[in-house]
Order: sequence, then structure tokens, then C-alpha cells
Amino acid sequence: MTDLKAFFQKLTSISPENWEKFEALFTPKILKKGDCFIADGQIAKDIGFLESGIVRAFYRNHEAVEYNKHIFINPCFIGGYASLITGKPNQIIQEALTDCSLQVASFADIQKLYNTCPDLERAARILAEQFFVQKEQREIEIVLLDADKRYGIFQKEFPKLEQQIPQYHIASYLGITPTQLSRIRKKRSGK
Repeated sequence: MTDLKAFFQKLTSISPENWEKFEALFTPKILKKGDCFIADGQIAKDIGFLESGIVRAFYRNHEAVEYNKHIFINPCFIGGYASLITGKPNQIIQEALTDCSLQVASFADIQKLYNTCPDLERAARILAEQFFVQKEQREIEIVLLDADKRYGIFQKEFPKLEQQIPQYHIASYLGITPTQLSRIRKKRSGK
């Protein structure tokens, strides 16, 4: 689990003793393309560290129209965070867009370490703060920027993703139709 360790070392220092306790909570898991890490209505119990692959977070309205809320690429954590915190059913589905390799742990087991491992609790706080800032930035982009600018940001954030996932997922993430995305791409290529 060197990726997980390297990921945490960038956040804050964690004592070797506490790292051993933390690392022991994780077990490997493979998600095949199309598998869900967490489904709609499920109560979240686990959190996953995405080592490889691509996962989308989306919700489905009453007419079964899907809206991509987030795209996860490694290294990062995935899981029904709101459900983990509140204990209420998850509303945002997380589905593998490619085969994925993860390390998975019980969120409750991680939380139990916080009382005796303040460095782990600090790392979790930093992660939560980063996620909040990222979420706020995304909300601002969706409301204030036009589709062309959002597409430019997407290309910078996910430089190789366009060749790995279907265009309709990218369009949904940008809050536009596949036809609009096609027009933007055509305009940008100068054709």
C-alpha cells in the first residue's frame, strides 16, 4: 500500500506506530467496469482508497436521467461520505468506469483510531477540508462559467480522461448535452 502511504505523507506526518494501526484496517478490493462501490439507498459503511481506475459519482432523477457529479481518478478516497457521516441512505451512486483496484476499510474502524491517533484525525480533517474546497470550486464553476470554460478546466484537471471514458459521461459531468460537447470540441480544434 505504498500509494496510500505516499498519499498520506503529502497531507501530514503520521507516526510509524499509528500508520501500522491504520494500514492494518485496509484490504484489497477489485471493482470491475460497471460495478458499484456504493449504490443508491445503501447505508455506507466502508471507505475506499482508489489505487487505479476511474469511478464516477452520479445520481439518477425520477425519470431515470443520470447526472455525473464527480469523477474520481487515483489517488483518492471514494465512498458515500454523507451517508458515512449521517447514517442515512446514500443518494449518490459510485460506479467503476474502468476496472479499479482499491484498498477498503471500515469507516467506523478508522474513526475508532482518532481518539488515540491524533495525527490520523488531523489527516482526516485535512482531507475533509480539501474535499470541501474542491466541492465549492466545482459549484462555482457550474454556476458562473460557460460550458467552454468548464470544458477547459476539465481538460486541465483530467488530461488523459477523454480517451478513457465515453463522451456522454464527460458531457454529463460538465452539465451539458453530448451534442453541445461535440460542438465545443469542434470549435476548439478549429474545424
